[in-house]
Parts: sequence; structure tokens; C-alpha cells
Amino acid sequence: MYKLALKKKLLDVVTGELRGGEKILDVGASTRRLGERIKKKVSGITYKTMDIDRAKEHDYYSTNEIKETFDVIVLSEVIEHLSFQDGIDLLKRLNGLLAAGGRLVVSVPNIHHPNAYLRDSDHKTPYSYEVLGAALINAGLKVKRLYRIYNDSMVRRFFRLYVMAWLHRYLDVDFAKHVAAIAEKPRTAIAEAET
Repeated sequence: MYKLALKKKLLDVVTGELRGGEKILDVGASTRRLGERIKKKVSGITYKTMDIDRAKEHDYYSTNEIKETFDVIVLSEVIEHLSFQDGIDLLKRLNGLLAAGGRLVVSVPNIHHPNAYLRDSDHKTPYSYEVLGAALINAGLKVKRLYRIYNDSMVRRFFRLYVMAWLHRYLDVDFAKHVAAIAEKPRTAIAEAET
């Protein structure tokens, strides 16, 4: 777990995957805030949202409504609210909405953080980074990268990274509250056979 690279924010992971002119779908978009932030960093993208909350304006309210493909799909802090099988089914559905070579960015609470997963009573399924990777592979995707997400003041970050790292490892806990994975849809059927 500690060998996974650290990123400060999920936004850094998402924008690192985007190139101008791409289409992005934000599943579980809530306030659409991610789209506003992305557009400040990457120009020329088409941003669409899907969320079951009809009280807010979204492009889609169900994945069944979506009839187009996307270059990047973001699924941030969603699948842990589903049963494990429903999470796998959602990942498979999203794989079907990705263009060939498209990327799925998934983040979940880090179960090695003392309270990241437990602080929300709606969470149903904990995902370690190993289980998240296996779920993505099961959904027909190829895992490209995994990250730990941690943002804090410079002093606290230094303290946790360099002074207290030994204690975190000894106790098998992590100060990073989230884990993110980037998985890619194979470009061809030959590529699928190789994975």
C-alpha cells in the first residue's frame, strides 16, 4: 500500500488523464463541481454528468439512458455505497460506455485509513486497492495506475510522510483517505485476449 504514489487531489488524477477535445462522464456527479474545476485546467472537453438525484440538473439520471461513449469516466466515491455485485455490474456497464482506449477513474475510501470508510453509515462494501483492482479486471478493464489521495498542510504532510511513516506501517494504517485507480478499456479484441 505504501508503495502507491500519492496525489493531493482526485482532480490531479482526472486532469492527468485528459487531453483537449475529449468527452468525460462524471457518474455520481452531485453538484457538478468537478466539471467546473476540470474546465479550469483542461480546455476543449465535453463534460456530462449522471446522478440519480433528480433534485439537481444532470445530463442523465440512469446509466441506462446513456447512448454515447466517453473517453474518460469518473466514478468518485460511489461503488462503496453498493453491494459488491452491484458495484461489479456498474463497472461493467461503465466499461460498455467507454470508447476503445477510454479510461475509467474510480476512487473509494481507503479502508486502511482509521475512519475514511466507517465515517459514512451508507457504505456497504469496503474496497482495498487490491479488491478495487480485481473488480476492475473482472469488469473487463486493464488497471493502469493506482494512487493514494492525501491533501494536507505542508507541515502535517511532511510529518506523516517522513516522521510517522514507520508507525503507520507498523500499525497497518494509512493517512491517505482515498484510493484511486485508473483502468483502461482495451482498444481491440486482441488486446482483451492478452489481459
